[in-house]
Amino acid sequence: MQIEIVTTPNDTLKETGFGPPQACESVMQSLLDSGHNAVVTVCKNEPDLAAVVKRKPDLVVAAVKYIPLDDGEQLWLSEYFENHGIHYTGSSKNVLSYDSSKVAAKKQVASRGIDTADFFITSPDWHKSEQDIPLPFPLFIKPTSAANGNGIDTDSLVYDFSHFQKKVASLYNEYAQSVLVEEYLDGKEFTVAVIEDNGSLIVAPVEIIPPEEGGVRILGAKVKNDNTEVLKKINEPSILPKVIDIAERSFRALGVKDFGRIDIKMDHYGQCHFLEANLVPGMKKDSSYFPRSCEMHAGLDYDEVVRLIITGAVEPTI
Repeated sequence: MQIEIVTTPNDTLKETGFGPPQACESVMQSLLDSGHNAVVTVCKNEPDLAAVVKRKPDLVVAAVKYIPLDDGEQLWLSEYFENHGIHYTGSSKNVLSYDSSKVAAKKQVASRGIDTADFFITSPDWHKSEQDIPLPFPLFIKPTSAANGNGIDTDSLVYDFSHFQKKVASLYNEYAQSVLVEEYLDGKEFTVAVIEDNGSLIVAPVEIIPPEEGGVRILGAKVKNDNTEVLKKINEPSILPKVIDIAERSFRALGVKDFGRIDIKMDHYGQCHFLEANLVPGMKKDSSYFPRSCEMHAGLDYDEVVRLIITGAVEPTI
């Protein structure tokens, strides 16, 4: 097949995506090794995408969700290539909106009876006193749309109103959008790679253990960038089925296509809760959670993961 891996300059993007250029190049090399003709194409605007359509590749591997335009609008790859009859990997624009909005994803899975932490949305001055806050402390505060731990650090866990105000103001100033506030879940944290394979699901969960700081473990951007967290196989028979179940149900509830990553966290009582969905997960060969989870739990090497994520994106006749 003729395959184009489409990305955009993403140094400033705080949304999900395959990652830096090296990640796209790793995917390209894997496809080349599998006998496909593959190139990485960097697109910055609609004419760049139009040039891709003109070349009529058999498949576009969407390494980002959208291209941010100069006017503040977003050009979604899935919508664009669908409208032009080009096969692409991953979910539709409507489903990918659950990746961009943690709130929408939480509401959707909750509507299907899946546990997620209680939450509310706020902005500076929306909640003027502790009495206005609908949930008890401690609370966990993070951006509504950023991925890769952006906006999350040790200040995200707040125990009183003054620190609540400070973190809300900080995130609002950085992201210029309302802020997500959740009840704090203090149990184990998991990430689950999920791949569709001929109608069934390959589900590969692992536990993530961030370094302890001040008596708590916070999986934020610095931890991820420094690779100081530990990924561990889930060996506890009382935990593994719970994690797999909530990942599968969340994947189906969100209507995800082809592949995605579901993040899950336990509370103090061992109950699993949906955290968020990463529907264009990182594909850095040696460090991204998605391929590492597939290798650690399911024994799939990187080339097998790449093969699987493109399989469902093309018609059987191709």
